[in-house]
Amino acid sequence: MTSPTTGATGTTPATTSPTATTRTTGAARPAAAAAERVRADYAALKARGLALDLTRGKPSPAQLDLSTGLLDIGAAELGPAGAGADHRNYGGLTGLPELRAIFAEVLRVPVEQLLAVGNSSLALMHDTLVHAVLFGVPGSARPWGAERTAVLCPVPGYDRHFALCEKFGLEMIPVPMRDDGPDMDEVERLAAADPGIRAIWCVPTYSNPTGAVYGPETARRLAALPAAAPDFRILWDDAYAVHHLTDEHGEHGEHEQHERDEHGEHEQHEQHERDEHGDHTPPGAPGTTPPGGAAPAPGILALCAEHGHPDRAFVYGSTSKITFAGAGVAFLGSSPANVEWLTGHLSRRTIGPDKLNQLRHARFLRDAAGLRAHMARHRALLRPRFDLVERVLRERLGGLDGATWSRPRGGYFVSLDVPDGCARRTVELAAEAGIRLTPAGATFPYGRDPRDRNIRIAPTYPALDELETAMEGLAVCVLLAALERS
Repeated sequence: MTSPTTGATGTTPATTSPTATTRTTGAARPAAAAAERVRADYAALKARGLALDLTRGKPSPAQLDLSTGLLDIGAAELGPAGAGADHRNYGGLTGLPELRAIFAEVLRVPVEQLLAVGNSSLALMHDTLVHAVLFGVPGSARPWGAERTAVLCPVPGYDRHFALCEKFGLEMIPVPMRDDGPDMDEVERLAAADPGIRAIWCVPTYSNPTGAVYGPETARRLAALPAAAPDFRILWDDAYAVHHLTDEHGEHGEHEQHERDEHGEHEQHEQHERDEHGDHTPPGAPGTTPPGGAAPAPGILALCAEHGHPDRAFVYGSTSKITFAGAGVAFLGSSPANVEWLTGHLSRRTIGPDKLNQLRHARFLRDAAGLRAHMARHRALLRPRFDLVERVLRERLGGLDGATWSRPRGGYFVSLDVPDGCARRTVELAAEAGIRLTPAGATFPYGRDPRDRNIRIAPTYPALDELETAMEGLAVCVLLAALERS
């Protein structure tokens, strides 16, 4: 599997800061003299009786506490509002305009084309696929379920996307993930040749799990894609659009290539200083503000319309990792035709969303600037966790040949590649020692990692001391799995 984030060679990185997305690489197999130490370390790890969990990307209790103000908004602010609207009653299928305006800017979707529905973007993806399978989408000759339908799946990728496809019998075709999105040569080749390929999953900002960010050329090529299926859709899951780990915002664009060798640490330090001052994001990248204060580059909907495919993209987002994960608001944006199609189906199962919760969010966040300020507080809690993961992996696995890991600039995950054939054994060893990890293979369709090497790390939920214990233990398990295979 080609590394999905910028490659690096050598023994150690210059800094633990995640301000630049890159991939750190180990150098040599565990020395035979260290074998007994690894076994002893694992025996000691098991003896501790741990019960730690790195399986899912959940907000920590401290992150959830940041949104306690949602609960302080009183009845006076939740009653009748606007042009005689009473948010306590039925209606308002498309959601509150005030809240949609805040997230229209973030998701780069016109307000009138953005829905605020329910509390789960995954549920909206589920509904999109259900209705596509049963009825087809605008432009479909037949329902997707009436004939072979395949979906392109960048890998490593998001296991819940794959689970939806499996549930509805949609064939999954893996394509390699690169540093700036999926391998577009392969995507174009496959989609142009096969009319059964009707969609592609995309997590464009800090992709789950690699942290890759789709570059402007990737977005343009997806929008212009000459697909054989006339109803081809881009399922654009922008779950981490505002989840930055740096002091910068909207970091769509290419990543820096960090050359690392035994003499390169001074150069790396200089590059880190440039990154800290914001010199690494190319002007005009989607979602950024170019020099001079010009308007941000267009989002995927505008690009699709520009290239003659206005109905191609569905854009998803939510507040699940912004406010309360279990009591947030979900969003779907698309073309007018797609929005009409979906609301037509939604109106059969609901008379309207929870508008009081939407109003609480609108009052709490206020505007896009308020949202960014809120996310800066999340960043202060999250960045030390990602720095810790990088430090432990560098110190413990920096000398292991075949071990590489991502250093994301945002999102919720770190993607760890262990030596070939060692991922499942690593997860087994970790489980026996009381450290739960996402199952090996989960980041690939059907749970099949062809090289058995990728492990997704979710560092956001545990307390820092528990995270350090879990990461030290994980490193021991990787070393033992590699030793057993050597």
